[in-house]
Amino acid sequence: MVVPSLKLQDLIEEIRGAKTQAQEREVIQKECAHIRASFRDGDPLHRHRQLAKLLYVHMLGYPAHFGQMECLKLIASPRFTDKRVGYLGAMLLLDERQDAHLLITNSIKNDLSQGIQAVQGLALCTLSTMGSAEMCRDLATEVEKLLLQPSSYVRKKAVLTAVHMIRKVPELSNIFLPPCAQLLHERHHGILLGTITLITELCERSPAALKHFRKVVPQLVKILRTLVTTGYSTEHSISGVSDPFLQVRILRLLRILGRNHEESSETMNDLLAQVATNTDTSRNAGSAVLFETVLTIMDIRSAPGLRVLAVNILGRFLLNNDKNIRYVALTSLLRMVQSDHSAVQRHRPTVVECLREPDASLSRRALELSLALVNSSNVRAMTQELQSFLESCPPDLRADCASGILLAAERFAPTKRWHIDTILRVLTTAGIYVRDDAVANLTQLIGEAQELHAYSVRRLYSALAEDISQQPLVQVAAWCIGEYGDLLLEGSCEETEPLQVEEEEVLALLEKVLQSHVSQPATRGYALTALMKLSTRLRGDSNRIRQVVSIYGSCLDVELQQRAVEYNTLFQKYDHMRAAILEKMPLVERGGSQVDGEAKESKEAQLSETALVSTEPQASKLLDLLDLLDGTSGDAQPPPPLDPSPGGALVHLLDLPGAPLPPPSIPNLRVFEREGLQLNLSFVRPSGTPTLLLIMVTATNTSGADVTHFICQAAVPKSFQLQLQAPSGDTLPAQGGLPVTQLLRILNPNKAPLRLKLRLTYNHFGQSVQEIFEVNNLPVETWQ
Repeated sequence: MVVPSLKLQDLIEEIRGAKTQAQEREVIQKECAHIRASFRDGDPLHRHRQLAKLLYVHMLGYPAHFGQMECLKLIASPRFTDKRVGYLGAMLLLDERQDAHLLITNSIKNDLSQGIQAVQGLALCTLSTMGSAEMCRDLATEVEKLLLQPSSYVRKKAVLTAVHMIRKVPELSNIFLPPCAQLLHERHHGILLGTITLITELCERSPAALKHFRKVVPQLVKILRTLVTTGYSTEHSISGVSDPFLQVRILRLLRILGRNHEESSETMNDLLAQVATNTDTSRNAGSAVLFETVLTIMDIRSAPGLRVLAVNILGRFLLNNDKNIRYVALTSLLRMVQSDHSAVQRHRPTVVECLREPDASLSRRALELSLALVNSSNVRAMTQELQSFLESCPPDLRADCASGILLAAERFAPTKRWHIDTILRVLTTAGIYVRDDAVANLTQLIGEAQELHAYSVRRLYSALAEDISQQPLVQVAAWCIGEYGDLLLEGSCEETEPLQVEEEEVLALLEKVLQSHVSQPATRGYALTALMKLSTRLRGDSNRIRQVVSIYGSCLDVELQQRAVEYNTLFQKYDHMRAAILEKMPLVERGGSQVDGEAKESKEAQLSETALVSTEPQASKLLDLLDLLDGTSGDAQPPPPLDPSPGGALVHLLDLPGAPLPPPSIPNLRVFEREGLQLNLSFVRPSGTPTLLLIMVTATNTSGADVTHFICQAAVPKSFQLQLQAPSGDTLPAQGGLPVTQLLRILNPNKAPLRLKLRLTYNHFGQSVQEIFEVNNLPVETWQ
């Protein structure tokens, strides 16, 4: 006897009437018990009602897996009411993870062969929702037959099922190629929309299908022209636009067919111009069609005038009140700025206005586009706008804005003085957000501009006297005061206002930097070195400097203590050599990428050694997370540091670039190249440590867009020990700008053949890219 239970409507009312979650669970548990009992008793008349209640319980998030077999029974029933609930249950309760879904394949095949449209529709919907690859292979021929059925209801569902099959099993594309050409003659918009989607899937997954469907481009153009020129239709029009969903689908398919194909692109040029000029953009439907038209124009080989029209449409989008439309316009213009720079440049004032948007996503996109629009002709105006934005922009945008300004100034600076002023303003406004190499670049720039030494040291001294919280600014100022302090005291500089500075004021300011709690260890190292150099540049007594140096001889910071001890020794034992040792640093010529990398590495070694040491534990922990190679272990200890050369202390004392590495006898190796980004490896094996291999990774960018957020990670087998040094930066400027270098130290105690796996992550052309590859062709000299 079947236990009486609630009807579906009564169950819904009782569940909604529950005041607490406990009451709801109690009602559902009680009813599930009744449903189980009914299933066990095998009541065929009320099985579909019990399953309907179970599906409602499943929709609320409660377990309903015990109803899976009942779905199969209902599907196999000849009654339509049973089949309807059974197929619905199969779509909700079954998927590819359960083996039970394969049991309904035969039932679906039988229902597809019936002439009842409603039953065929149920079977097709279920197959397109949860059909696995095995089911698709078994039922593909049945679906193909239904594509040409007289009933438009069945044909529409068969087309959508074919789309699902192609996504699951791309090799079935040959089966559906012939029916698609006939379906394009349909007048039913639903079938036509499904057919366009099916052709799109086929073209994206099969080169043969792409070549086949290029023949139907004139027919697609005719369909779209009919949609654009037809009058208002109540059935298909949305906001005055005739079936925008179908228009968008056709435009996407045209974009695929016309890409890198001159003949197809020529066929659709006139139509795209007609759509671009006749579409109403007062509503979202028209804007969607117009935006898809712009993307199609930019992706095919369109005429130059048509591309300018597309850029102007995006410029109008920037004036739209809808934030979403403005966002997609900024994103699209950013993609087009490399290929149509002059056309995008006309909308520069509007783009700059978007910087002041309160919406964070809009202002970020506007910032990226503004930086891409900077060139040699507008660098002064654009930099002024960007600096104004930097002063008021949110903190999460300051790093990108500051880095972008510095890169633009480096590439397009009209004069060295303007370049120095620009960097100083950025350091003063957002010094803590600048790139790691900003200090080294500015000191190099100042050192090269001999005629601006007096101007630079005065500007930096004034900025330092006003604020010592911006650490990069303090570091550059301390370096400049140490190098050119004598020019600061002379008081003769025509390019700045008269500034009278006393020796005691300069020393007091540097002591203030040393004693400040906001000064980083590297900054104190700059200040201490500056004081030491001033001992040879000031006319007065150097006893005050000697006292400060001796105080820091017992500092807790090892780097600062080492400097102070060396400088104190110089005062006591080598005072006769002090003036010669502390001379001004010679100019370092900007040579190739290798010279720049070595110069930057030596500067970091002599002025920021503490920062490098602090990054080594982080790099070791990173290896635990990578696990890129089988057997890679993060338990390996880092290789021992290189034994310092006898002249190492003297290099620190001289504050000169470190001794160059011995000339490499191992050939360099290029391991990666994509869209202008190249990765080269150079190798050095120190003679004193034959088991140690030094690999210098050099990344260069010759493309037309900057590579940002560049990260290079490496892993080696378990028998090796790997240590990653900090990279020189994370941004690669376009057109062969300053490269990014990173040192890898690999200890190979067994002298086994080296295998190296690299993972690169970066942003390029507005897209995030990740590449993982293995390097197996390393020269034998790297391990033998």
